[in-house]
Amino acid sequence: MGIKPTYIKALGSELLSGYGNRFSNNFDENKQIVAEVTTIESKRVRNRVAGYITRKINTGRH
Repeated sequence: MGIKPTYIKALGSELLSGYGNRFSNNFDENKQIVAEVTTIESKRVRNRVAGYITRKINTGRH
């Protein structure tokens, strides 16, 4: 899919460090949590952050 922009990685890492226990390996659940804990208005950015978090959790690299 390509390389993720730095702002996606930074935001995803910050959310994992602050709310790591709320996220799971389910993308749809993570999408809802990202919407709850942030003020991201762009659906595309929200989904990219949720996907980054989901991938980090699934690979065990968080």
